[in-house]
Amino acid sequence: MPEPFVLRPRHRAERVGESATVAEVDPAFGSLAEHVRDERVTDIFVNGADELYVDRGEGAERIAAWRASEREVRDLAVALVAAGGRHLDDQSPCVDVRLDSGIRVHAVLAPVSVSGTALSVRVPRVLGADLAVLEGTGTFDRAQRAWLERLVRERANVLITGGTGTGKTTLLTALLSQVGAAERIVTIEDVAELRPRHAHHVSLEARQANLEGAGRITLAMLVRESLRMRPDRLVVGECRGEEVRELLTALNTGHDGGAGTLHASGLADVPARMEALGALAGMDATALARQVVSAFTIVLHLERGSDGRRRIACAGRFVLESDRLGMEEVQPW
Repeated sequence: MPEPFVLRPRHRAERVGESATVAEVDPAFGSLAEHVRDERVTDIFVNGADELYVDRGEGAERIAAWRASEREVRDLAVALVAAGGRHLDDQSPCVDVRLDSGIRVHAVLAPVSVSGTALSVRVPRVLGADLAVLEGTGTFDRAQRAWLERLVRERANVLITGGTGTGKTTLLTALLSQVGAAERIVTIEDVAELRPRHAHHVSLEARQANLEGAGRITLAMLVRESLRMRPDRLVVGECRGEEVRELLTALNTGHDGGAGTLHASGLADVPARMEALGALAGMDATALARQVVSAFTIVLHLERGSDGRRRIACAGRFVLESDRLGMEEVQPW
C-alpha cells in the first residue's frame, strides 16, 4: 500500500521547531554525520566522488580530505532518500525529501548529474525560529519586528520572496509561530519544512508517484483538499507551478492570513515570476494581475549578504500597470 499523503506523526523536535541534534542524526548520513553534527554547518554539498563542500555561514568551503567512490556516493544518496520515505533510482533520478529530524535532502543520480551523483543537504539551525531570535541575528530590527507582528494580528496575506538560502522558510515559520492558539494552520509543501511553534498545525506534503507511476499527489491537489479542512491560515511553502491558481482563488475568497514563498532574485522580478507561474496554470496576464493584487497584502524580499547574514532587504505591494502586474516598493515600518 502506498504511504498516506496527509499526516505523519511528528517527533518532538519537529513539533517545537528545534534544529537537528546529535542524537537525531540518521545513521544513513554515514561519513557526512560529522558535518551534520557541526552546529555551524547549514548546508552540505556532495558533487560526485571527488568534491564535498560545507557552508558554515560564509559560503561553501571545500573539504579537502573527502574521498569516496561513485558507488559509495550513490549508495549514500539512495539510503538518505529511503530514510525520508521516498525512492531514488534510474526511473526517478531526482528526488527531494525531508527526514524526520527536519533535515532536507535533494539527490540527483548520474548521468543526469554529469559529474556523478549530487547531494544537497539543508540542515535547519535556527532554534525556535521565532521573531525574537531572528531580530537577534539581524534579519530585521525592532521596528520591523513590531510591524511583522502587526501583519500577523491583522491577518495580512504575505508573500515572502528571495533567492536560495535567504531564509524564506525560516521567516515564514517565525511568522506562523505568532498566530493565535485558537487558529488552525494548514501548510502545504513539496517537502515539509515549516515547523512553527503552534499547537494546531496540520502539515500536508506532496508525494511522488510509486514505481508503477501511480499515486502522485501534487501541490495543486493538496491546496484543493486543504480548503475542505477549514483552515484559519492557509500556507503554501513555495509557489512553483499551477498551485498558484488555487492559492490565489483561496486568498480571494475569504481565507485571510495566508502566506507563501517565491524564488526571485529581486523585488522588481517578482511580477514576472508570478506571471510565469500563472502561465503554467493557464491564466492570462490580465486575470493573474487582478487576482494577485487582490490576494496579497505585502511582499517581503529577503537577501543574504556577503557576511552570510539573512535580512529583510525591502518590502513591496503588487499594483496594476495597464492591466499587467507591477510592483511598488514601500517602507511601512
